[in-house]
Amino acid sequence: MTAIDEGEMPYHVVLNRPTDLAGFTKEAQLGLSPRHSMAELSRLLDAKIHDGAGLTPSLSDILLGKLSRTSPLWWTIARSLRKKVVSGDVIFCTGEDIAAPVAALCGNMPQVGLAVMAHSVDSRKKRLALQAFRMKSRVDLFFTVAEPQAAFLREFLNLSSRRVKFVWDQTDTRFFTPGAASPKKTRPCIVSVGLERRDYTTLAKATSDLDIDVCISGFSSDTRSASRAFPDQLPANMTRRFYSWPDLLQLYRNADVVVVSLFPNSYAAGVQGLMEGLACGRPIVATETKGLEKYLKAPGKIVTVEPGNASGMRSAIIKLLEDHDERERLSERGAMLAAERHQLERYVNEIAASLRELAAGLDAPAK
Repeated sequence: MTAIDEGEMPYHVVLNRPTDLAGFTKEAQLGLSPRHSMAELSRLLDAKIHDGAGLTPSLSDILLGKLSRTSPLWWTIARSLRKKVVSGDVIFCTGEDIAAPVAALCGNMPQVGLAVMAHSVDSRKKRLALQAFRMKSRVDLFFTVAEPQAAFLREFLNLSSRRVKFVWDQTDTRFFTPGAASPKKTRPCIVSVGLERRDYTTLAKATSDLDIDVCISGFSSDTRSASRAFPDQLPANMTRRFYSWPDLLQLYRNADVVVVSLFPNSYAAGVQGLMEGLACGRPIVATETKGLEKYLKAPGKIVTVEPGNASGMRSAIIKLLEDHDERERLSERGAMLAAERHQLERYVNEIAASLRELAAGLDAPAK
């Protein structure tokens, strides 16, 4: 039986902003970018995409946005979705942000399933949202890529393990692959990627006097985010800029060590750089955070240090730079780990299977 045959009940994938999934797919086919997981999921399920493209918030949506401190566009998306969903449909929201208005407007529709990918829901604001939007009764299934978030949802909303599922996060291991360093590389290179909960001050302290290049792919128009992540002044050997997808791939391949330097947090901040570095076969030094604990429990595959421990990070980096055999061993094991655990296909298939199961159970007695 094909995926479409199994998907007799329509599926709806809801994103929080307009996203050119067709463009992502075309770029990926040309080898210019990784595949987008939601493009793959929508194809597998023959799902309808709802991302607000072409929609304009009404005055009521703007008012609801202000009252709930959410985006008016999310209410517009939810309102449009409600008109299209019928009994037997399953809705998958890609984040708790867009899920709140969807739960409010669609969560009480008869015989309609609602599933949500929860990223970071344990803050005070998110706790209030979970209660205000009646997520316990209106969301049938929560996914999360961070085990602490799964544990929180089970406890805070008193949910069974059947309604809260941890899934390993994904990256496109067809795009992020091992490869040769650039011939223009002149000295050892440390690479770190991202801005969310990043602690580049500790990385700067650990590396500022080393004869190496520290290259950061961390660019954002959010100046507050950048100011939290970086020291007041970058060391002479540290640079940061935006990298296109092909340039980012080459940056990973240039790396002697990929460092995931984080402030303490309970969600999966830093996981993307971790997975991409592993997939490219680079040795990883990562900060031990609660959110990444499950990912870092890979003995002999990832080097870990405590948050804010510049001396420990420095020692780990120097040891790897000086030990070629250890770098090669970690590189090989890391690439194998990415292939086993973080394939985009595995992630998409796992979510699709759960959504199909949810659809099949819509005729079952109410919980």
